[in-house]
Amino acid sequence: MQKSITALLALVLAGAASLALAQGELTLRDNAPDRHVVQRGDTLWSIATKFLKDPWRWPEIWRMNQEQIRNPHLISPGDVLVLDRSVSPPQLRLGEDSGAARPAAGSVKLSPRIYGESLAKEAIPAIPLKAIEPFLTQPLVIEEGGLDKAPRIIATEENRVNVGAGNVAYVSGFGGADIPVWQVYRAGRPLVDPDTRRTLGFEAVFLGTARVTQSGEPATVQILDSKKEISAGDRLIPAPPPTIAQYVPHAPASAVNGRIMGLYDALATSVGGRDSIISINRGRRDGLEAGHVLAVYRNVVIYSQRDYLKSRDRSPAIQLPPERYGLVFIFRTFNSVSYALVMESSRPIQPGDIVLNP
Repeated sequence: MQKSITALLALVLAGAASLALAQGELTLRDNAPDRHVVQRGDTLWSIATKFLKDPWRWPEIWRMNQEQIRNPHLISPGDVLVLDRSVSPPQLRLGEDSGAARPAAGSVKLSPRIYGESLAKEAIPAIPLKAIEPFLTQPLVIEEGGLDKAPRIIATEENRVNVGAGNVAYVSGFGGADIPVWQVYRAGRPLVDPDTRRTLGFEAVFLGTARVTQSGEPATVQILDSKKEISAGDRLIPAPPPTIAQYVPHAPASAVNGRIMGLYDALATSVGGRDSIISINRGRRDGLEAGHVLAVYRNVVIYSQRDYLKSRDRSPAIQLPPERYGLVFIFRTFNSVSYALVMESSRPIQPGDIVLNP
């Protein structure tokens, strides 16, 4: 299994390198430093921001140094990264005074592997994992009617309106399922495609987790933790096993033209910025996958003040070319919907804005 995962990541990195040819030469920032000492709190993206004009292309600047830094996911605080400008494209090398460089060269194998903060707390993650960890094991999207057959809370302890951690609830519909821990959800706001106005699904509102303490019909569950108040009518689905996320940023292989539907668990009129979680009206069937980087654009419309004053309306309007103002990182995909973390944004992120290839 580990070998197959390693091979898969190697193919992804190779694909990133081939895409680089179409994306143009790797360009350094004008003020790129000659070296950087890795600090706690750094991410591979934030480090690349110091060196590259397009920080999402960091696999290229690291991957090409096959002998020293085969996998930047093993870079740790205290390591020294040295920029080699003598080669084209430039390379990042691990300095001789780095902690990771102390073992004999033959024992330093920095090859692609699955990375998880819980397994390697000192390693530097690709992106801020804390911003997306709560979303990695949650459904996020519910198809219409998707919760209709899920077990349902039919009553609560002492007939309370809402319950939380430590309280008891009674659930109907477990059947013969021998699953000890469940997640509690309710369907949230609809996810509406800005282009077609078709409802692609409903946002899954994660409420908490519950453990079965007594089987039967109804069964008894104890609420282990709650993010929001839980009440009768809420639905339960099995808690998935923990996952270890690995992300290698790369551009989509084919053209992507999508729209932002909204910010997770926020009003449709809300705006966001860096580290916000957004939903996009494109998914796996459109070729999107975890690790894809997309640029965010806004359509700009201006109105002729002269015509506006004459006619007292906003016609005619002048459509300007879309303005690019940010980058987002896809970390979770569904059939018709994807979720992304906003990595860079020079203005507020708004529903309806456009996402394209970077």
